[in-house]
Amino acid sequence: MPRMPAWGILPVTLPAFTITGMWIVYAMALSNNHICPVHNWSYNQSCDMDGPSSCCTLDHIPLVSKCGTLPPESCFFSLICSLGSFMVILVGLLRYAHLLERLGPSLLNTLGLATGWVCAAGLTMVGNFQVDHAKVLHYIGAGVAFPTSMLFLLLQSILTYRMAKTRAQYWTGHLRSILTIVAFFTLVFSGVFFIQESFVLQHVAALCEWMFIIDVLVFYGTFTFEFGAISTDTFLVLLKASRAPKSYKGESSLSSTAHIHSHVEGLAMA
Repeated sequence: MPRMPAWGILPVTLPAFTITGMWIVYAMALSNNHICPVHNWSYNQSCDMDGPSSCCTLDHIPLVSKCGTLPPESCFFSLICSLGSFMVILVGLLRYAHLLERLGPSLLNTLGLATGWVCAAGLTMVGNFQVDHAKVLHYIGAGVAFPTSMLFLLLQSILTYRMAKTRAQYWTGHLRSILTIVAFFTLVFSGVFFIQESFVLQHVAALCEWMFIIDVLVFYGTFTFEFGAISTDTFLVLLKASRAPKSYKGESSLSSTAHIHSHVEGLAMA
């Protein structure tokens, strides 16, 4: 079957679009004095109304969610998260189909698909429920999206090694393993420092959050190495797998019926 190399563009499009969009949202929030720059390390308990616009408090720490809290940047933030979630779902499905074609049915592959889609659902909640207006729903979305994205990276790294046959494929596995380790530490540090009272530590949490998100998106971009090999066979395997439970059930019922008939015939001959 002919290959469809155009699918190799999709994994690169996801980080290119999302990372660019996130930095545009950051720039908009910064220009509107809704946050302070990432290079700022000086914070105050409060700021006077007549004080300088550069005065920073806890509400101005440049967390990713804070950048997309207030309009007009909140509108772009919701749009980016929604479109990014859709692309995550699509990439996850194609990755599942590609591994299904190469490795056959696998529990790890199914778990990888599930974690990717659950992550997309959490990301949708994060983007559409701003932290200052729907804090509980926003944190639920973040609590779903971040751990499942971490688990997705881990599963895909393992599956990369299982599928690897060439030196280039093993190096891809090494790259993904490094990205997974970086994502793990930045996620842990972000969570630990976020709950601290120190402004400096919370600022470090914001930097770790940015690093984690960029790292995860770069990981998605590495799928371009495999997606260039996607062909119509890949979609046929996916379609066949979606029908497999029904055919399997039918085959098992036929075999059980045949077994019963043979057993009855054996008793009759006896």
